[in-house]
Order: sequence, then C-alpha cells, then structure tokens
Amino acid sequence: MDLAFFGVQLLNGLQYGLLLFLIASGLTLIFGIMGIINLAHGAMYMIGAYLVYDLTLRLGNFWLAILVAIPVAVALGLLIERLFLDTLYKRDHLYQVLLTFGLILVLNEAQRIVWGGDVHSVSVPELFSGRLQLTDNLQYSHYRLFVMGVCLALAGVIYWVIRHTRLGIIIRAGAVNRDMVEGLGINVRTLFTLIFSVGVALTAFAGMIAAPLTSIAPGMGDSILITCFVVVVIGGIGSIKGAFWGAILIGMAETFGAVLIPSLASMVIYLIMAAVLLVKPRGLFA
Repeated sequence: MDLAFFGVQLLNGLQYGLLLFLIASGLTLIFGIMGIINLAHGAMYMIGAYLVYDLTLRLGNFWLAILVAIPVAVALGLLIERLFLDTLYKRDHLYQVLLTFGLILVLNEAQRIVWGGDVHSVSVPELFSGRLQLTDNLQYSHYRLFVMGVCLALAGVIYWVIRHTRLGIIIRAGAVNRDMVEGLGINVRTLFTLIFSVGVALTAFAGMIAAPLTSIAPGMGDSILITCFVVVVIGGIGSIKGAFWGAILIGMAETFGAVLIPSLASMVIYLIMAAVLLVKPRGLFA
C-alpha cells in the first residue's frame, strides 16, 4: 500500500466513520438517554434515503428534497413516539424489543409498497460533482469531503447542546433521575418526545446525504443498525463523545479491514468490540 492509496483509504474511513456517528448519535440519544431499545433505528436511515430519492425526482433538486424531507422525518419520529413508545418507558425492555422489531417489518413493507423492491440511486449534486486531485492517478470526491464537513459540524453542534446548554443539562438530568426532573416542574414526556424526534431526524438525514454515495435498496438499514449498536457499546451507552470516537474507530477498522484482510473484514468490528469491553466493560467514555 503506497502513501497516496493509504491517504485515500484514510479519508474513506474518516468519511464512513463520521456518517456512522450521525446515525449512532441518534441511537445513543434514544437508547442511552431514554432507555428505549429502538431496533427500528436502521429503518429510519432507509426511509431517509428513499425520501430524498423520491423528492429529488419530484422536485428536481437534491437540496430542496432534503429541506422537505427533514420535517417529514421529524414528524415520523413524533408520530412513532406518541403512538407507540410513550407507554413503554416504564416497562421491561422485552416490550420495546418486540414493538420496535414489529416496526422494522411495518416500515420495510411500507417501503416496498410505496417504492417497490428495485435498487435506486441519487446523482451527486452538480455543486460537488468534481474531484480533488491527490496524485497523478488518484482523485477524491468533493461530495465525500462535503459529507465529512457536514457530519463534523453536526457533531460539534450536538456536543455543544448536550454539554453547554440548559436543554443539555435537562436532558442529562432526565436520563439520570426522571422523577426528580419532573418534580422540578419540567415536562419529561415532552422532552423525551423531542429527543426521539431529533434522533430519528439525525438518522434519516444520514440516509439522505448518504444516498448519492450508496445504492438505495430495501432493507438497507438492517445491517447499519448492528454496526451502530457496536459503535454505541464501544463508546459507552449514552455518551455522545463515545459515539463519535467509537464511530471513527469502527469506520477506520471496516475500511482498512476490507483492504488489508478481506477474509476477516466482517469480523473486525466485533473483535474490536470484544477487546474494548475486556478492558473497559462500560465502553470507552461511559
């Protein structure tokens, strides 16, 4: 592996890791703070990709499609939380697993009814269709660099909100002692609805910006769900900082694993998770 090729793989790993963080941040908010095991989280990623595909065809503009799709994703999260999850906060996790697994089946079937079973794609926006010339033979997509920049910006915003704002203090307090926060006059039910809607929107948005980079296919969120759970466990449940560094670690491991040891590529992330949990049973930044 020469230096230029190594640099390209490093950028690919960073871009994939940052996209994973965007998905995992929504999962760690819902799973780590609300205590909800949301197995349908990956389906939200798929819905985001299909929404931007459909709206791009209808509106003829990728950026406008994203602007329309984000409120739809927030509304979907609000609907799911109010109709289905609101009654499960104080129940056993088994109820959450069964309900959200059922949501996977419902959302996957709804996708097939609305968009069919074909594989689709979204063209890279013309604004970022160019390539950065790294060497005489190697180039790197401007759109991938744009995705990295967006994910980094959102990571900064999420961390700032959670750690340095009154809303972040309320969210963290509600995760530790919901009854005490309610006793202070704060409506935790509304707070949890907000968290779930934002978590769904982040995941759907990740699917939207990833659409020009990957094939849009039925069930595309199922595999990403498992990877995101690995990221959350490695980073520490409920930790945004942990989700970030866990996502970067897994992104690099998957990218370089596929290049250097393709026969073991599918096992690499689980080996890393096992190694981390042996040393830090609660994750890197619990």
